[in-house]
Amino acid sequence: MSAASAGSARSSGSVRSAGSDGSAESAGSSGSARSTGSAPASGSAGFDLRHHGDAEVRGADAALTDLAVNVRSGTPPEWLKARIAASLDGLAAYPDGRAAREAVAARHGLPAGRVLLTAGAAEAFVLLARALPSRRPVVVHPQFTEPESALRDAGHTVERVVLDERDGFRLTPGAVPEDADLVVIGNPTNPTSVLHPADALAELARPGRTLVVDEAFMDAVPGERESLAGRTDVPGLVVLRSLTKTWGLAGLRIGYVLAEPDTVTALERVQPLWPVSSPALVAAEACCTPSALAEAAYAADRMAADRAHLADRLAELAEVRVCGPAAGSFLLIRLPGAAAIRTRLRELGFAVRRGDTFPGLGPDWLRLAVRDPATTDRFVIALAKAVAESAD
Repeated sequence: MSAASAGSARSSGSVRSAGSDGSAESAGSSGSARSTGSAPASGSAGFDLRHHGDAEVRGADAALTDLAVNVRSGTPPEWLKARIAASLDGLAAYPDGRAAREAVAARHGLPAGRVLLTAGAAEAFVLLARALPSRRPVVVHPQFTEPESALRDAGHTVERVVLDERDGFRLTPGAVPEDADLVVIGNPTNPTSVLHPADALAELARPGRTLVVDEAFMDAVPGERESLAGRTDVPGLVVLRSLTKTWGLAGLRIGYVLAEPDTVTALERVQPLWPVSSPALVAAEACCTPSALAEAAYAADRMAADRAHLADRLAELAEVRVCGPAAGSFLLIRLPGAAAIRTRLRELGFAVRRGDTFPGLGPDWLRLAVRDPATTDRFVIALAKAVAESAD
């Protein structure tokens, strides 16, 4: 992709940080990445950090064909729903997470003391923001915006390292300030679908630094290549995982943290009692069985094929630029007049995710969830129609 995003001016050779008043200060060199601060309100600097894809398909809009939410369609599977339903007979008892914690630990080859179960990965961001002291937290953007929201809601001044479209939104470890003591990055990253090399992420580790890698979409990557989930040799590493995307459990809220035992203990201290429900614990245990992992692996392969089909069809439209190579269950695209086209797509029956709420992007960006080829073909016809009408 060539030109810079309309919503994010690019600097060359410098990183900049801005305080809560928006004023910029020089912070050193980082190639073409840049860093900007943010105002205290959650919608800072024109970015609505609390907007998420589910807002596109609420209420009457639920009838739209959903390409806005990155949850695998046709989920949860029947066997998982049956396991969850059977757990309802035990709702009178307080949740006991020991079996699920052991199952998650075994799934990643780790001791149970390195696992914390959470009410979705989003809760983990809140726990990290409240439990870990940080003088200079840095969030690498464009990425899922909840980490920054949680940090700022906890009173932190957050610095953004904004990756450059001209570099394919790929990380250069030197772009992160050396004295940053908390660094958050997604892998594969939402919304860019970029999969960063595990070795490059590990290079970000420093003594005294907490390195948070959000792997919410890693189980959608064939072979989970570039995952850091089982690593114990990276100091300060915190890996977040979610069962929402592959298994269709967004409404159940289940995820987990993999980290050093001292970090797990610190997070657990600020977590409410019984934070994960009994049905969610049953789901976590069920999704770690060998048969479930085999099903997830098959789904990842199918997702990769469906994503390739979506990218090929989008390539037929000269006006559309696809960010790639992509590795997640979604694609980021750029096209002129995307905001108006998104509105027209809704009239044609399709919901897509706006991109202008992600720091580093702007109004010409949209994120598309990967769906089956038949749905993709219908969508591309609608997109071509919307694009043509916008040119008239």
